[in-house]
Amino acid sequence: MKKYIIQSIRLTAILIVLLCVVYPISVAFVAKFSKGNGGGEKITRNGKTVGYALLGQSFNKPEYFWGRPSANGYNAAGSGGSNKGPSNPDYLKEVQSRIDTLLEYNPSIKKSQIPADMVTASGSGLDPNISEQGAAIQVARVASVRKISIEKVKELVAMNTQKPLMGLFGPSSVDVLKLNLALDKL
Repeated sequence: MKKYIIQSIRLTAILIVLLCVVYPISVAFVAKFSKGNGGGEKITRNGKTVGYALLGQSFNKPEYFWGRPSANGYNAAGSGGSNKGPSNPDYLKEVQSRIDTLLEYNPSIKKSQIPADMVTASGSGLDPNISEQGAAIQVARVASVRKISIEKVKELVAMNTQKPLMGLFGPSSVDVLKLNLALDKL
């Protein structure tokens, strides 16, 4: 019995050193070679940080493309979903409210054209991208408010669309922050 207790203590000590010291240091070291040196890829404009590449932001003005809703107010320190199921009455009210807002600001679309990602939050609440369909339903509104041609807005959407990895894995998506920054440059 004593033999097993000593082995368990040794194994625990080794794992503590490996998982609490060696692993975090090695991950931090490797991160220094990534974009942003492990601090996240900052997106700057005129020398000022306007956002981060992998974090969604709230855009709610009609002249901007709107991103995916967030259950946590786009708080990166406390990412997470709402944990409300599809039969929860409060959740259903939230989704219906988002649908109503989209239909109000985009009168040229029908309810059946609204993709799920425009009215439901992601699991982290920080998704920076929307689907191509989510961008397409907003093109007419953005073009009208900004008084630019629909073709020019569609061109900007296409330029900010990320295709699936190797053309196979995952859906195409549109980076909302980069698209809105490109709109502001016009």
